Amino acid sequence: MKPDENTTHVHDECCASKSDVHDKQHNHSHDHDHDHGDHSHDSGGDAAILQSRWMLWLSLGILAVFLVLTYVVKIEIPRAIEIGMMLVAYLLAGNKTVALAFRKAGRGDFFNEFTLMTIATFGAFYIGEFSEGVAVMIFYEIGELFQDIAVSRSKRSIKALLDIRPDTVTVLRDDKPVQMAPEAVELGEKILVKAGEKVALDGEMGSLSGTFNTAALTGEPKPQTIAKGGKVLAGMIAIEKSVEIEVKALFKDSKLSRILEMVQEASARKAPTQLLISRLARIYTPAVFLLALLIIVVPALFTAEYNFDQWLYRGMVFLVIACPCALTISIPLGYFGGIGLASRNGILVKGANFLDVLTKIDTLVSDKTGTLTKGVFKVQKVETQMEKADFIRIAASLESYSTHPVARAVVDSATGTPLTKPTQVEEIAGHGLKGNVDGHAVLAGNTKLLEKHSISYPSDLHALVETIVVVAIDGQYAGHFLIADEIKEDAEAAVAELKSLGISTIMLSGDKEAVVAKVAAELGITRSYGGLLPEDKVRIVQELKDQGKRIAFAGDGVNDAPVIALADAGIAMGALGSDATIETADIVIQNDQPSRIAAAVRIGKVTKTVVYQNISLAMAVKIAVMALGAGGVATLWEAVFADVGVALLAILNAYRIQGKKI
Repeated sequence: MKPDENTTHVHDECCASKSDVHDKQHNHSHDHDHDHGDHSHDSGGDAAILQSRWMLWLSLGILAVFLVLTYVVKIEIPRAIEIGMMLVAYLLAGNKTVALAFRKAGRGDFFNEFTLMTIATFGAFYIGEFSEGVAVMIFYEIGELFQDIAVSRSKRSIKALLDIRPDTVTVLRDDKPVQMAPEAVELGEKILVKAGEKVALDGEMGSLSGTFNTAALTGEPKPQTIAKGGKVLAGMIAIEKSVEIEVKALFKDSKLSRILEMVQEASARKAPTQLLISRLARIYTPAVFLLALLIIVVPALFTAEYNFDQWLYRGMVFLVIACPCALTISIPLGYFGGIGLASRNGILVKGANFLDVLTKIDTLVSDKTGTLTKGVFKVQKVETQMEKADFIRIAASLESYSTHPVARAVVDSATGTPLTKPTQVEEIAGHGLKGNVDGHAVLAGNTKLLEKHSISYPSDLHALVETIVVVAIDGQYAGHFLIADEIKEDAEAAVAELKSLGISTIMLSGDKEAVVAKVAAELGITRSYGGLLPEDKVRIVQELKDQGKRIAFAGDGVNDAPVIALADAGIAMGALGSDATIETADIVIQNDQPSRIAAAVRIGKVTKTVVYQNISLAMAVKIAVMALGAGGVATLWEAVFADVGVALLAILNAYRIQGKKI
């Protein structure tokens, strides 16, 4: 993973000592990790969180009874009973906040939201506004509750999406099924995966074939059929029938395990906006305390009829509305939502900072083979004067003797056609194959093979840039196969979509210049370079960066790792990509579809828009109500409703990212 000097973990700034483990651990003035000590976001659902706050509900009930009796039924409650009721309600709702404020103050940390809330409510009690002081604490805690639920849902949505590793696996030992933990399975062992079960370990298909649901890894609901010898990954779900898989990677080394680790790291990797808010919070909180103090004290210098209680009340209103809750929870929640949305679309973003980077990209530099093309040879065209089916059958029968990728492409083109076993087969190194098929003498290979046997062929074959297999039957040229790496179905649309987003595409490849230029023309790419070594790719990307371009590089091979590390945003094709490339990349496209690159950019833009909406909303409302509070227009009731209201709006705005269609 590319080192990031801005990367920090959520606990780094707010955990000063081991005693903080028992704190609420959600210091809004810093990173707002948001774990109340009495529950876990990850293990409990919304109901568990709500049930854990029984003291808050009891406190709210006491306040509601008091307000109904006082303002609806019009019963005058004795002052002593009122104070007793409000103190009980206050302690039920705010005991942890007050305790945490004193604990932090004892360590020299005065400027935090807990101290802010405690001082504001104590001030309300001092001037006799007991019900308002209790209301401030209750609604503050209700706001915290909604924030906890939102964070919990975000974490659970990603965890449910990715943490799909089964607890047990069936291993075939001495042809007998044995149940054990995936961690205990060794390399080379065979595991049995029944229909409907999840694959626990990466391996190679041992059965003739199997069909799998790969949505958890790729975001693609379309089933994938894998033939014997094909790669099967942990997280896939077998459908239709049981299959045997030979284990090729330990549990800790599986692609799924690495994805889970990357997501955990991503949640701690902060975007510049988050880091900026964290830095501003260290200035903002003490500044707010100072302004509140000035609101209380300064009027005494200019007002003859100065009333301390009146100006203390205004200062308390100012403190309540100044609490930075909406900013410090909704911003990281917004980025967390963006990472979750990307995961559901088969895109692994390794940190919130890379979502920001994607919004600034103006150039995509892409490898060709395995990124924009499938990286496998396939017959594109068959030219022959014979009956095409007979020509393909005869050529494929001879080529079935070879394991060369080009020969396999010819054989694959005859799918569904019964082949004849060739006889007297001779492999001529660097040229091709010679043999007999159905009594015919057949040659299949390159043009040098035909020249070696003095067989004439059309001279225009030399002008073709693709790989060709020429075939001669009984001493006569019979036709040829045009073979090329197949372009991915969505590659052309991906290039067009990126262009619509203001991002130009440049293609780099080690393949022949003519082949690269042809693929680029088909995809609508205006700049392409062929015949490149890995160091040439690095040089070209560096030149683009020196020109001021913001570069994303997409690749899949080991030789792409250096240039992926150099780019502003490195993108790896995860299904077929090398381990080194996936580890180095900032973003991993799990289903190898280039169209997901544009989707990642859109997710970054949506996330950034929502985050800035939240910042604007929170600051506008807070500045307005702080001014009204300082001027004596807004009361504590209005301040607390404004604070909780803007926090909830910001949370709902951030949470809607997860429901976006990309």
